Amino acid sequence: MNIETAKAVFARFDVDGDGHISPEEYSKVMAEMGDPYITVPKAQALISDADTSRDGLLSFDEFWAIQAR
Repeated sequence: MNIETAKAVFARFDVDGDGHISPEEYSKVMAEMGDPYITVPKAQALISDADTSRDGLLSFDEFWAIQAR
């Protein structure tokens, strides 16, 4: 994934446009995309894996680091 595509995907999940993806946003967008099984607790667990700042949210830099794995 290139950085422009990553920015577009990140923006889709950053529903409120605050520069971070919350577990609630992640869960909501996944449900809209047809996956209602990603609950808020599951989303929090997924975000925690990449949340290097430990603020409970996913920044673009953290999101981009996932793509580089």
